[in-house]
Amino acid sequence: MDVVSDVIATMRVGRAKFTHSRRVGEWGKRFGPYPGAGFHIVLHGSCWLLPPDGAALLLTAGDVVFLPHGAMHGVSSDPNQVPALLPLDADPERRDVVANDAWAEHGTGGAVLLCGAYRLDRGQVHPFLRALPEVIHIPAGPGRHPALRAAVDLLGADVRDSRPGADAAMPALLDLLLVYVLRAWLDEETSRNPSAGWCAALTDPAIAAALNHIHRHTAHPWTVQELAHRVGMSRTAFARRFTHLVGQAPMTYVTWWRLSTAARILRDGDDPLAAVAQQVGYTSEFAFANAFKRAFGVAPGRFRRAQHAPQPVP
Repeated sequence: MDVVSDVIATMRVGRAKFTHSRRVGEWGKRFGPYPGAGFHIVLHGSCWLLPPDGAALLLTAGDVVFLPHGAMHGVSSDPNQVPALLPLDADPERRDVVANDAWAEHGTGGAVLLCGAYRLDRGQVHPFLRALPEVIHIPAGPGRHPALRAAVDLLGADVRDSRPGADAAMPALLDLLLVYVLRAWLDEETSRNPSAGWCAALTDPAIAAALNHIHRHTAHPWTVQELAHRVGMSRTAFARRFTHLVGQAPMTYVTWWRLSTAARILRDGDDPLAAVAQQVGYTSEFAFANAFKRAFGVAPGRFRRAQHAPQPVP
């Protein structure tokens, strides 16, 4: 997988939870804080996003909002409401089916929304996601991010028409939405700030190549010298540029990626701990267990048991 695909793989823990609702009149809901990343899609009409800090944002049909850090916020018909005082939207499994003719029933003050969250294990959150702003707003507009627009249209059609197979289609469409939101943000951020941060890391030929080496060959005994040699740089220049763009020294990132990969293997499978250790580049189960506990606060076996237990909804 490429680095952005790996970012998404480390992010998701189970299926996204969501509500589909029609709002009319005066209304407002509070969301979060929660251990996850939230999203809102305006399928019809308009409303206001009330971020934890800063001015309210007007959202119109086709707009997508992504909140990667699960910050408390509100969505309302009134831009002057205080998010913390709004009632909590606490039923992430509710799906209020909207009849086909309801799209024309409410006026400009109404909205049809798809709101939800991905549950995250904060110990596994990729540094790329930590660097994202509290609120990412991707407005609709002619010619802007056509793939994202297509995903929004497909989501809207599925929830509007309640077609057979919607329960299978919705999680897949929400995963696509996540991919396209991150792509859209990367495109726009690269235009605004092309020489710093993860946008620059993913477009810098040498650093992007090093990241791909690390991600594709997790168990390889990487050193800074070998990574620098693979991308045609001196050790010192490579270490300086990698740290500046990625926000971590090369070997710190290598260790993080190995342990994050191990956490995903433990979460999704039942391989023996010794086999997991070998898959992520540790020569002994003991060394792996110690490193994992330092990173996640629990031993690998206990982590696996906790991940396989029933999980609360964000």
